[in-house]
Amino acid sequence: MITIKTNHGDIGVELFEEKAPISCENFRQYVKDGHFDGTIFHRVIPNFMIQGGGMDENMKSLPTRAPIKNEADNGEKNERGTLAMARTGIVDSATSQFFINLNNNDFLNHGGRDFGYAVFGRVSSGMDVVDAIAKVRTGNNGGHQDVPVEAVTIIAVTIAE
Repeated sequence: MITIKTNHGDIGVELFEEKAPISCENFRQYVKDGHFDGTIFHRVIPNFMIQGGGMDENMKSLPTRAPIKNEADNGEKNERGTLAMARTGIVDSATSQFFINLNNNDFLNHGGRDFGYAVFGRVSSGMDVVDAIAKVRTGNNGGHQDVPVEAVTIIAVTIAE
């Protein structure tokens, strides 16, 4: 069980180790390294998703490890409450950033419009916290859109074995 402790409350996460082993190991390593501690949910779009894991409160990107292979063809869908790896337009470009789907976002699934976005886990508790984050006021910041006006901070991410 993974716990994402935020300044809005805790989000419990179950990882799909068998369906997305590369993404899960990648996420676990970032947790073990303390990478997420002090980062923010820097992109919040109501009825779509909240994204975090790669920027600090000053909207500065943090250093990451090498990109991983995209596992979007694992059969998991971008449904409400699932976690998926964020990436650029390059299929195998995911590093530390992830997002939590607020709705069933079928267009992000494998074979929808492109290779898709790899789902690697699900919110097991704290979806009310995710929904609260989705309602924060957003604006533009440092060339980025949909940035919370008041930082939504990931205080720590922990693994309970």
